[in-house]
Amino acid sequence: MASLERRVAVDAARAAGQLLHREHPRTRQVSFKGAVTNLVTEMDGRAEALVVDAITAQFPDDGILAEEGSARAGRSGRRWVIDPLDGTTNYAHGLPVYSVGIGLERDGVVELGVVYDPSRDELFVGERGAGATLNDARLTVSTTEALDRSLLVTGFPYDIRTNHDNNLQEYATFAVRSRAVRRLGSALLDLAYVAAGRLDGFWELSLSPWDVVAGGILVEEAGGRLTDLTGGPVDIDRPRVVASNGRIHGEMLAVLKEIRGG
Repeated sequence: MASLERRVAVDAARAAGQLLHREHPRTRQVSFKGAVTNLVTEMDGRAEALVVDAITAQFPDDGILAEEGSARAGRSGRRWVIDPLDGTTNYAHGLPVYSVGIGLERDGVVELGVVYDPSRDELFVGERGAGATLNDARLTVSTTEALDRSLLVTGFPYDIRTNHDNNLQEYATFAVRSRAVRRLGSALLDLAYVAAGRLDGFWELSLSPWDVVAGGILVEEAGGRLTDLTGGPVDIDRPRVVASNGRIHGEMLAVLKEIRGG
């Protein structure tokens, strides 16, 4: 029988995703968090409120960290990390590539991750030590053995126009050393697709906890590898991430070292 935590997270992710899906065709109220490239819609807040209320009702002593500002310390030592709408720019433009992410961590160790893609009705779930699934079917990473035969994915910082550490050099290098590099606009789906074997590797220079917590455990539980940019453990509060099927991980880290040093 699934744990209460899993059931609550799955139900909340589905409910938030279905809300986003129903409202998607409508004109969005768009505002900006600093840069004009960092969008937020009223749906981010509505979806977040739905998820936070569902979790709080069942686990009132747990902490909360959510992208649109919901936060509390909690008393249990556990923390739920929530992205109510990962892919807001896609969503605001009518592009159906976005997701809801809910993760649960204790003392820096992620125990549960749920990523729901309402456009495809795809539910990804990973539990520490119990594997990862897509709509209840077991996930396994790809068997691609070499970087030059791999399909990669990445993303760019919101301040790309002003930040010199903007991933453009890394992107250009990987683009000519792999089969291809994609940019989907949802880090949670990037990680879920690595776990599902649709993509072979993912890297991003600077993310937020809610971009990684729910998706990273999917990769690990599907048999892949998740590290920081130099091969060390990921700091989930300041994540800089390389995720892969494990087979091409060393080559990815070597490319990043060549470009970035260290």
